[in-house]
Amino acid sequence: MSDTTKLPAPAGRRDFFKKFFVGVISAILGLVPVGAGLTVFLDPLRRKSSTNGPVRVTTLDALPDDGVPRRFLVLATRIDAWNKFRQVQIGAVYLRRTADGLIQAFNVVCPHAGCPVDFLPHRGHYLCPCHNSTFTIAGKIDDPASPAARGLDSLEVEIRNQKEVWVKFQNFQAGPAEKIPVA
Repeated sequence: MSDTTKLPAPAGRRDFFKKFFVGVISAILGLVPVGAGLTVFLDPLRRKSSTNGPVRVTTLDALPDDGVPRRFLVLATRIDAWNKFRQVQIGAVYLRRTADGLIQAFNVVCPHAGCPVDFLPHRGHYLCPCHNSTFTIAGKIDDPASPAARGLDSLEVEIRNQKEVWVKFQNFQAGPAEKIPVA
């Protein structure tokens, strides 16, 4: 070999740091679009399922003036993660006209153990078949020895277009004495 042929210079500390920082910056720049993509893709999972406010349940014509409660299914469009379900049952309510002409709504779920209650027209009260608690037609506890800590859960009612009954449907935790909404 001749003296004129030059060998490559050994890699120095500066060259190592240059390559190291280029690698770190490239990794950071690559993670930004990946993180943004994952955030958009997983966004529906962090949202709570929703029914979006009051739900149309029935019309005033379906509620007789006799004050006897009638059971109605609550159907709504439910959005849950990536899925949209149209007109699915999200619960049920008892609706009745009061003596003063107002509409009263109760969730059909017993506030003690979460069982569905029945209305017994011949007795004029609601009955929970799970623990035999009874509730007055106004939703209050009928028997002081009842294991239920509160009366039936009342719901907000709106009358729209002078004939449609809309209910702000909501479930509450079973057991506690106070109404705690279930998310």
